[in-house]
Amino acid sequence: MSISISYNSKLLSFAKKNRTKGILCEVILWDLIKNRKFNGLKFDRQKVVGNYIVDFICIDTGVVIEIDGHSHNDKQEDDHKRDEYMRGLGLEIIRIQAIDILRSMDDVAVGLSLHPLLQKPMQERKCVFHRY
Repeated sequence: MSISISYNSKLLSFAKKNRTKGILCEVILWDLIKNRKFNGLKFDRQKVVGNYIVDFICIDTGVVIEIDGHSHNDKQEDDHKRDEYMRGLGLEIIRIQAIDILRSMDDVAVGLSLHPLLQKPMQERKCVFHRY
């Protein structure tokens, strides 16, 4: 069994534009997890999930990683609604503070490496995307 994820194809160009912005904390985390460098897991950056764009998603395990910076300060209610939608799909959400990435990336890396769903690819949690 896998995790089936529909996505709004109208958001693809916006997600692509987000990938080129180069927000520092995202670039730092991406450097750790891109090209299967993190436990051999495949991650995508700025991926459309439903009507949302997630910062990172592990295609092999259904884990979404969101970086929360100052732009999220007054969006807790929106973040909660978004998280509930993701959980409803069967996805796991990890939220990391941007300041933690900037100040102690080594600690963030250790924390991620200890997460039970980020140990190895899991066929039963592999994400399959399709347009709606």
